[in-house]
Amino acid sequence: MIPRELWQNIMHYGDFDRMPIIHWMGWEETRARWLDEGMPCDVEEHEYFDAIPPWFNVSVELELLPPFDEETFDETEEYRVFRDSGGVVRQEWKKKSCIPHYIDFTLKEARDWDEYKKRLQPDPKRIPENLDEQLARAEASGAPISVWTGSLMGWIRNWMGVVNMSYLLYDARDVYTDMVNTVAELGCWAIDQIVPRMKSPPDMGHCWEDICGKNGPLVSPDIFDECVAPGYRKIREKLEHYGIKLLSIDSDGDISRLVKHWLDAGVNVQFPIEIGTWNADPMEFRKKYGQELRIIGGLNKLALEKGPAEIDAEIERRIPLMKDGGFVVMPDHLITPGTSLTNYKYYLDRIRTLKL
Repeated sequence: MIPRELWQNIMHYGDFDRMPIIHWMGWEETRARWLDEGMPCDVEEHEYFDAIPPWFNVSVELELLPPFDEETFDETEEYRVFRDSGGVVRQEWKKKSCIPHYIDFTLKEARDWDEYKKRLQPDPKRIPENLDEQLARAEASGAPISVWTGSLMGWIRNWMGVVNMSYLLYDARDVYTDMVNTVAELGCWAIDQIVPRMKSPPDMGHCWEDICGKNGPLVSPDIFDECVAPGYRKIREKLEHYGIKLLSIDSDGDISRLVKHWLDAGVNVQFPIEIGTWNADPMEFRKKYGQELRIIGGLNKLALEKGPAEIDAEIERRIPLMKDGGFVVMPDHLITPGTSLTNYKYYLDRIRTLKL
């Protein structure tokens, strides 16, 4: 059974006796550590770890077209200040992985939306010339396949910043609704460009949001239901048209207040269930929402820093959910620089030898 078939059986509650061996990636500092600890520099990481990626994502261009021209305002050996392709002025550090410092925004209020909206329309130029080659690689990979459907909230947050978006939600909710709907329509158009070209449908649609922090969501559940849920329903209906039963969302942070609302809107896969300081518990989500909610992730990445005993304990905590199905275990975010190559190999070997 190839990994894709195993993944399908797990996510649709079929027969399985093990987990797929998944390697996402580490931070640049993590890779530097692993190279110092003996990982060859000329080998692809999935090949080295004998693992697959979480999934193979197939896509057309869904972000701003044309993008804003990049413009550098200040640059040193340590950082660069520039306007990026989304119209955001930000400071990025060159020698460390961290969140950029956001300085200014082109999209600040409702009246600025038209310029963005016209850059978010269907266009044949969005379809890459090598799309068929991309699809062939995906189908030959043996890994699960997702079709990329964009970002209904996270991109808006990126383009505006949290403060500007928060004012917009109060002052011009109809414009926020139009923003969400515009991106959702573009995502549906993308599905139509991709899926008919494939020999068999992808395994799920996938959206990125990162719309929650340690204190919960940046968009309230009520506003989500009013403004955002209809966009997700459009995407889910388009996927269903092609026989695709799963729609996945990627959001870090404490997602607990939005899980039910995502589920009601047709999002039935949560990734990566970041454990965080709020101690998220994937098993509690399953108990609360049942098997309709699937989960990918859910293993505390920080346990991998601490050695075999902590790794074993973290895996043991997740075994009941693994056996239940609808849950593919993997670390809840990128592997941290505190994780040694030895510890990470130990974790992968423990999952590799696990019998369910």
